[in-house]
Amino acid sequence: MSGSGKGPRVQAMFARIVSRYDLMNRLMTGGMDRGWRRLAARLCEPQGKLALDLATGTGDLAVELVRQGARQVVGVDFCPPMLGAASEKTGLLGSRIRLLAGDAMALPFADESFDCAANGFLLRNVADLPRALRELARVLKPDGRLVCLEITHPPSRLFRALFQPYFYGLVPWLGSLISGDGAAYKYLPDSLSRFPDAPRLAQSMREAGFSEVNYRYLSFGAMAVHVGVKGLEK
Repeated sequence: MSGSGKGPRVQAMFARIVSRYDLMNRLMTGGMDRGWRRLAARLCEPQGKLALDLATGTGDLAVELVRQGARQVVGVDFCPPMLGAASEKTGLLGSRIRLLAGDAMALPFADESFDCAANGFLLRNVADLPRALRELARVLKPDGRLVCLEITHPPSRLFRALFQPYFYGLVPWLGSLISGDGAAYKYLPDSLSRFPDAPRLAQSMREAGFSEVNYRYLSFGAMAVHVGVKGLEK
């Protein structure tokens, strides 16, 4: 996530809000984020596989990948306090979840290390999206599946009219009230403003080396989950 001034700023922001991160996720989404992660894990098809959870945060997606049959999950995050919170959740799973510090744009793994990979709410936060997607392609084995869960731009004009006052108004206010960090939850909607919509993200995945790329909207188009398969070497 480094590579410009954005990386250190985002890293410091997540470190500040780690103690309220899960609570805010539940409140902002009405608890729907748990279902989104279950879907992302299922689309990853992790049964018996070595899976990468990039930007693991507090570990919810890593735990879900194990629940859905992953042989082992490596959870990577570039924010050490987030990894500390994740370790409290994943400790009971023993060696099935391994937590590591790492940067999405320079992953500390050899080529073709993982059978599948997933990320939840990572892509808006990287300083160089194409580079991060290329790194994910690099560490996946041929035919390995990538699943990306992310907030997106609702395609419906009517729903956008309802979504924007909530996301750009209520969410920063609620985040400031609950976490005491208004700047962090102002960043959240600001990060979406600069993020590509679902069709353009799908194209970026294709350009990074993924085939069979598809996506589906969730929650009336406020969220999208993208799936791609690493192409075979020519």
